[in-house]
Amino acid sequence: MKRSVGEHIFDAINVLVLIIFMLICFYPMLYVFNSSISDPDQMLRSRSLMLLPEGFQLEAYKSVFKDTRIYTGYMNTLFYVVAGTAINLLMTSLAAYGLSRKDLMGRKTLMKMITFTMFFGGGMIPTFLLIQNLGLVDTRLAMIIPGAISTFYFLIMKTNFEGIPTSLIESAKLDGANDFLILFRIVLPLSKPILAVMMLYYAVDHWNDYVGPMLYLRSQELYPIQIIMRDILISSSTEAMGAGADTGFAIGENIKYATIIISTLPIMLVYPFIQRFFVQGALIGAVKQ
Repeated sequence: MKRSVGEHIFDAINVLVLIIFMLICFYPMLYVFNSSISDPDQMLRSRSLMLLPEGFQLEAYKSVFKDTRIYTGYMNTLFYVVAGTAINLLMTSLAAYGLSRKDLMGRKTLMKMITFTMFFGGGMIPTFLLIQNLGLVDTRLAMIIPGAISTFYFLIMKTNFEGIPTSLIESAKLDGANDFLILFRIVLPLSKPILAVMMLYYAVDHWNDYVGPMLYLRSQELYPIQIIMRDILISSSTEAMGAGADTGFAIGENIKYATIIISTLPIMLVYPFIQRFFVQGALIGAVKQ
């Protein structure tokens, strides 16, 4: 079909708006990266948009990686991400499958009780007292068990499971399959896109978790990378202040930007591997009741 002039104009404006939006999103990352590798003195004098690095140096990265705690922090974070995400997906899938079945007794009441927790909670202090009474303070389980299920992610997965034909599940039951077999052999293989999206969301939540470790961890050997980065930034900035006000500020800024890159780059590299699932599954589980 021949496209009208108005349609071509709309496409051009649409592409232009999307390009502008892309640049707005990309520029902060470019600024942080260029600032992390720029010469501190030149960066301090320049005050430019940092579209290109001002000089070149890797001293900020060397200063960060010189601290051996960063490797322990990475290993701890990887454990929290892998183990935590695995438990998240398992628990969320079990809950979502059970409550997606319309023949479940008390289904509506359970859904109301679960949805209630999205808007009302005990707060930080009661939650800490609960974790303390359970004996989870200063343990790895404190980073995994309390957030085993996110109500919002559960609702997304439940809605996705409801879209699977009931006839398929009934046929499996006629063949003698139980609910666990149906979930792991039929429902989950048909839900790979939404599982990939949930995996990314949960993994990012674990990677970026800062408040949880601050509240529940006491031993440095259990700290994730976010807490280690904070400690390195504080100690490095304090040392840099001895070099003078301006120079110390510039060095501190370099280290700050380097820590941002080091702490965010790994999780950003995961996205391209599941991007094809992300686009397909992001809207599959749009929340509806």
